[in-house]
Amino acid sequence: MAHYESEATQFLNQLKQERPHLEQEQLKGRSLLWDKQLDRELQAGFKTAKVPQKPYVYQSN
Repeated sequence: MAHYESEATQFLNQLKQERPHLEQEQLKGRSLLWDKQLDRELQAGFKTAKVPQKPYVYQSN
């Protein structure tokens, strides 16, 4: 069997050839939303301040 590439792989390879800057833009977008430094003390405070929720929130009792 010859070297097989799926249509998805072919599409991605073609896209990367047409837009070589695409990967840099993806990393830039990721850094805006995901690559953040978290304050562990602040996160611990959020966790301790959390109020337990009832199993069925729409019940009035």
